[in-house]
Amino acid sequence: MRRSAWLSLCLLALCQPARAGGDAIVPSLIPQPASMRLDAGAATFAVDASTVVQAEGDAAMRVAGQLNAFLAKAGRTPLSIATRGQGARGIRLAVDPASGIPAEGYALSVGDDGITIRASSEAGLFHGAMTLWQLLTQSDAARVMLPAMRIEDAPRFPWRGYMLDSARHFQTPAQVKQLLDTMALHKLNVFHWHLTDDQGWRIEIKRHPRLTQVGGCRIPAGDAGIDPASGKPAPYCGWYSQDDIRDIVAHAAALHISVVPEIDMPGHATAAIAAYPALGTEGRQIPVSAHRGIHANLFNVDDATFDFLDGVFAEVAQLFPGRYIHIGGDEAIKAQWRASPRVQARMRALGLADEDALQSWFIHRLEALVHAHGKRLIGWDEILDGGLAPDATVMSWRGIDGGLAAARQGHDVVMSPNADLYLDYLQTDSPDEPGGRPRPKLIPMERFYRFEPVPEALEADRRQHILGLQANMWTTDDVRFAAVEHNTFPRLLAVAETGWTPKAGKDYASFLQRLPAWTRRYQALGVGYARTPFGVLLDDAPAGHDKASLQLSNPLGYPVRYTLDGSEPTLRSPLYTGPIETALPVQLRSAAFAGSAALQPADRFEVTAASLRSRGNAQLQPCSAEGPVLRMQDDTVQADGRRALFNVAFMQPCWRWEQAPMTGAQRIEVRAGRLPYIIDQSEEENARRRYLPARSAHGELDIRAGSCDGERIATAPLPARPDADGFITLRAPLLRRADRTEALCIRFSGDFRPDMWVLDRVTLR
Repeated sequence: MRRSAWLSLCLLALCQPARAGGDAIVPSLIPQPASMRLDAGAATFAVDASTVVQAEGDAAMRVAGQLNAFLAKAGRTPLSIATRGQGARGIRLAVDPASGIPAEGYALSVGDDGITIRASSEAGLFHGAMTLWQLLTQSDAARVMLPAMRIEDAPRFPWRGYMLDSARHFQTPAQVKQLLDTMALHKLNVFHWHLTDDQGWRIEIKRHPRLTQVGGCRIPAGDAGIDPASGKPAPYCGWYSQDDIRDIVAHAAALHISVVPEIDMPGHATAAIAAYPALGTEGRQIPVSAHRGIHANLFNVDDATFDFLDGVFAEVAQLFPGRYIHIGGDEAIKAQWRASPRVQARMRALGLADEDALQSWFIHRLEALVHAHGKRLIGWDEILDGGLAPDATVMSWRGIDGGLAAARQGHDVVMSPNADLYLDYLQTDSPDEPGGRPRPKLIPMERFYRFEPVPEALEADRRQHILGLQANMWTTDDVRFAAVEHNTFPRLLAVAETGWTPKAGKDYASFLQRLPAWTRRYQALGVGYARTPFGVLLDDAPAGHDKASLQLSNPLGYPVRYTLDGSEPTLRSPLYTGPIETALPVQLRSAAFAGSAALQPADRFEVTAASLRSRGNAQLQPCSAEGPVLRMQDDTVQADGRRALFNVAFMQPCWRWEQAPMTGAQRIEVRAGRLPYIIDQSEEENARRRYLPARSAHGELDIRAGSCDGERIATAPLPARPDADGFITLRAPLLRRADRTEALCIRFSGDFRPDMWVLDRVTLR
């Protein structure tokens, strides 16, 4: 049976209510299968330590072993594995190439005589086994009762991707494999590995050893780049040997995940040029960058450079057996090319009209090199500029327009828009979020879930060019692996469901009902998923003398229950329905609930008159929406202790306290930290930077009422440097008194480069 016909039968049963009788579990699967029918009247089947897996053939034996490995990883007892014919009841795994099931699809049935999973390929059987793993890990019981059911399933898209940036911050091989394992449980099948950038070159190239020896190390900015014991520079280094890469690629292949390496060019080339200055347009020695932002350094366009890159591609092609090599192609500032007489002479010789045409020519040459090594080129949507190489695939990140244009030209497309699928944008307003981009927009779970990869505007005869979608985990702000996991999970589940489940089968309310089962699985696996979406946010404000107004919310919209006496909330505790006005002090405890259970231990808040007169950095708003706001910390790899995080509008650093309780306040206290200004910007961007001119040698704390153009109500001089702990505390009398709440604008005067003052906490006394 053809794939389309097979799936059309499944779609007839899409979104059937999942019911189970007796003690049988109600299946809670993500991604939702294409078709799932439950027979409430039929007998259940119990799986326990005595259940035998009957594996038919080598492929089935491998999948049975993987199922057991994942069960063990989740703390469950592995099952016995037998060959065909040993035992009448149990779990039967079989690959049947003549079954008509799509290559990654499977059929799973549960009856009173056991469980059968069939597929036409080992990949499909593996996905079926991962569905069974979800069913068996949904209950904590040693004996799991499964209802009679029939699942017929196959993915909607062939590209269900996750990108990890190992160039900005390095993850160990073990950590990369841990991510691959979790990807497999989500039924994702493409791992895009960002291995080179301005901040590091992470892949060993034997014929060019300085790429890792020099390009794999940088000196972090600020205090993180200084060894506190010796006072000497403390380099941050990390790269993958070719043996590491072979091991990771083999691990991914066993999980039916293809690895797509990215070697970024012609921009994002600082680390490579630091290793081999002759590759650069300017030909001078430069350091590997410790700064974020878009860098001006570009590869030159000499034949010798393409010979060098051909050698790189030769080794990359040998290490990665998949179909694609990603060449980046994004954010190439052309200033160096415009200023270079040698590059301009080459353009004239080639008859090229401008630098965009030169980049197109550059990409065409890369495509020829990639093809010569048996691979296909894929790049970010800037490779469309100046004309697209004939066989290139486009990854659309600047929205969906690049993807639309490429598909209409007959090119394959992977949708990966930054406004919908970038995992380094924070997911909640919680002060417990790690580094990332919190404003001007968050990307919460619902936005991830509702993204549709196939635009309505795309003509029907071009829609087959949309290969799928991909979520990207950039690590500029994620120093530690725990932050990578936090930002990735559970939002990657939303991407997994969009990539796998038919569009008609998606339902966000149903997704939220199924999500709590995955938090328990993450805990069992030791995956550091984000707790913040399942917690409770408090917005507290004064409500008259010794009273406060408390507003509670859960980022995912789960119902919130609370107590005001410090006791643990239960299902009988008050349900939050609107602002709570209460006398002070109060010990608030609150938790979000799914059904009858709290999603996680209750959040504890102690609200007092003093706490209302103090706000931390994460509780404040940016004064201006111009330019992105970043949640930044020093570029550090220290494993012990947390370093301070600061929300900073780096184009116009300023913080706004919306409802400061000014009644009775006599002075203001500001704790400020020092942060290296690690932003590389273009001349145009620098022209938009705004700062308050200093009136003294080192600038001043400046606090205004109402707005940043309002009345100055407090000021204090800034010192030349912070105290030994990296902070200062400034105290200033209020220049006038008020008997109401009002907004405050808090900023520091002076040009804030190369280091900037950032607000940590403000308190009214």
